[in-house]
Amino acid sequence: MMEAWQAFWLGLTQGIAEFIPVSSSGHLEIMREIVSANPDSFHLFLEFINFGTLLVLLIYYRKRIVEILREVFIDHNFKFAFNIILTCIPVVVAALLLNDLIDNTPFFGDLSVIAVMMALVGIIMINIKRLPKCKKIKSEKELTPKKAIAIGVAQCFALIPGTSRSGTTIIAGRLVGMDNKSAADYSFLVSIVVMTGVIAKSLISSSSRAYMAENWSMLLLSNIVAFIVGMIAIKFLMKYLKKEGSLETFGWYRVVVAILVIIFQLLK
Repeated sequence: MMEAWQAFWLGLTQGIAEFIPVSSSGHLEIMREIVSANPDSFHLFLEFINFGTLLVLLIYYRKRIVEILREVFIDHNFKFAFNIILTCIPVVVAALLLNDLIDNTPFFGDLSVIAVMMALVGIIMINIKRLPKCKKIKSEKELTPKKAIAIGVAQCFALIPGTSRSGTTIIAGRLVGMDNKSAADYSFLVSIVVMTGVIAKSLISSSSRAYMAENWSMLLLSNIVAFIVGMIAIKFLMKYLKKEGSLETFGWYRVVVAILVIIFQLLK
């Protein structure tokens, strides 16, 4: 059973890394090694600490969500909502097809794989300004269905720990013409749908519900920590992107973490 100090550190990691594009899954796998969490129930625990970070997104984007709902149900303008669905489809299909592989293959939790993906995406972030891009678009509302699908395909790589869902979608958003702020906004709006799906899937499973009932106190603690820290993290990120507009800092951080993980593996 998870102990309170372990739940605290996992919640803290989730709250920060879910919104900063440095890979929450990669950092959580690293943190699992540090706090020696039980690997058998670890992924179940991670599914349920999405509650806290989903709540952060629902509160932070509450006005935008109402605006989208108004567009759909009152104005009958389905364009933006349809693009969000298009972006979600590739990763949903990939997750369903690879579900058993992800749950049962050591590759998806291997620290060496995490280090490689941390470094690879980090290098892309450092060099994002030098990469060829589509014609600049003013906001996520100008996104075309084709570009929405392209972002969704990029998001599939985030199934590999160390990649970062927000990182891949922000990078893809930049490449199709968005600025960092618009790409991040779109990424997190998509994340609301993805997280809701993950939580719904967990609640449908009887074994997952049983795990939640048995570990509710530790899950509650972890979600509270993830919510508090996550609210700070998303505000910091959006303010930073609006002011600095650069992913390079996060890219260099990822490269440093990758090097440290490799050193840890060599000394282990």
